[in-house]
Formats: sequence, C-alpha cells, structure tokens
Amino acid sequence: MSTTLLVVQVLNGLQLGVLLFLIAAGLTLVFGVMDFINLAHGVQYMLGAYLAVMFYGLTGSFVAALVLALAAALVFGLLLEAVVFRHLYGRDHLDHVIATFGIILFLNSAVKYVWGAAPLSLPVPEVLTGSVALAPGLLYPVWRLVIIGSGIAVAVLLWGLVSFTRVGMLVRAGATNPEMVSALGVDIRRLFTLVFGFGAMLAGFAGIMIAPILSVEPGMGDTILILAFVVIVIGGIGSIRGAFVAALLIGLVDTLGRSFAVDILRLFLSSSTARTVGPALASMLIYLLMAVVLYVRPTGLFPAKGR
Repeated sequence: MSTTLLVVQVLNGLQLGVLLFLIAAGLTLVFGVMDFINLAHGVQYMLGAYLAVMFYGLTGSFVAALVLALAAALVFGLLLEAVVFRHLYGRDHLDHVIATFGIILFLNSAVKYVWGAAPLSLPVPEVLTGSVALAPGLLYPVWRLVIIGSGIAVAVLLWGLVSFTRVGMLVRAGATNPEMVSALGVDIRRLFTLVFGFGAMLAGFAGIMIAPILSVEPGMGDTILILAFVVIVIGGIGSIRGAFVAALLIGLVDTLGRSFAVDILRLFLSSSTARTVGPALASMLIYLLMAVVLYVRPTGLFPAKGR
C-alpha cells in the first residue's frame, strides 16, 4: 500500500462523499421538513445528468448546459411535486414508497424512450481537463477536484442559508411544528414546494457534476439513492450538518474499504481467503457502520432539533 495510492483513494472518497451530500441534502430536507419518503429522488439525479447531455448537444457550452439543466431540474421538481407528491402529504409512509417507486419505473422507461438505452457521456470542460500535481509523483484529475470543491461550497452555502436566514428559520420551524408556522401566516404549502424543488435541483446538480466521469444511463440513480438514505440515517433526519459529515464518512469508508480490504485481510488470513472475503466485507462496511451508529445514537450523529 503506497502513500500515493492512499492519498488518491482518500480524494476519491471525498469526491464520492460530496456527491452523496448533494443528493442527501435535498432528501433530508424533504424528509425532515415534509415527513415525505421520496424514493424518486435518485431519478432526479439521473435526469440532471441527461438534461446536461441534452443541453450540451444543443448549445455546445458546458456552462450553458449546467445553467439550463439546473433550471430544468428545478422546474421538473416543482412540477412533480404539484402534480403527484402534493396529493400524498399526510398519508402513510407506505403510500409514499409505493407511489414514488412507481415514479421510478415510469421515468426510467421515459428516459429510455427519449434518449435510448445506450449510455451517453458529457465531456469535461476543456479548461478543466487534465491533471494537477498535488505532490511529487501525485497527479489528480482537475475535474474531480472541482467536484470536491463545489460540493464543499454548496455545503457551506446550505449551512448559512438554513442557519442564518429567514427562509432557513421557516424551514427549521416547519420541520418542528408546521401547524404553528401556518398559524403565524406563513404559506406552509408554498414553503414545502420550494423545499422540494430545491432538493430536486441539488440532486440534478450532483448528476451534472458526475456525468463527465460516469456513463449517463437509465437507472443510474437507483444505487446511489440507497447510499443517500444511509447518509441521512447516519447523519440524522433533517440535519444538513449531519448529512455532510455522514456523506464524507460513508464516501471514505466505502472507497477505502473497496481499495484496501483485501490487503488488510492478508495480514490475518491467507491470500486466497482474503481475496474471497475482502470484496464481500467491503460492500458491507457502510451498513455495518450504520448499525454501529444507530446502536450508539439511534437518532443519528447530529439529529435536527425538535425531532
């Protein structure tokens, strides 16, 4: 295990962590404020990537594609909330799961119909191609550093928005006591709609940022949605700080586990056994982490106040 490889994998873990945060932040806001389980949140991540590919093909500019895809993701999230999800508030969580799972199936099929089943790609902006030398012998792709930096910037922006603005105060109050907020003259329904649309835009932003690295294909949001739910469970439902810490923790644990589990097990087991057990154990690490956190802190690491 070389130091260079370890540093690269730590950076890869941070990149995965900030992407998970971008998805989990919107998911935990929707879940925390509206008590709504949205399994279709991963589809909005997928749509962000597809919209970016489409707008890049129309404009030839990555910046224009980014802005237009974010706006389209926001509009689509607001439309989906108004047409479908608004009618499910106040109903049982099982109804949320069934309805949003249906949305997943419908939109995955719609994406195949519109863009086809073949994987698509989004090129990295020319100015951000190549690698940068972080240390002698350590090169790291510039775009991956951009993903890490943009995720941290969004985290700081969200923390400031939720903690120090009137809108953030209303979001926190609405998560704790929506009836009282409504009695004070605040249109709680409009607040819920804005939260949902903002969450959809964050998921779309994550899809746009990862599109130059991964293939854009139907169902690409299904797997990462599971990780996003693990993030909000570990971090604490409704907590932006918890989502950020948990996302980075899960990104590092998952990436380092998959990279070095076999090498570590070779210290205690034979090589053949380590090669067999290592990958299976690595895929379980984040769920073992979740079990330990829930045993020690059943409400998560940083539960939102009032929950």
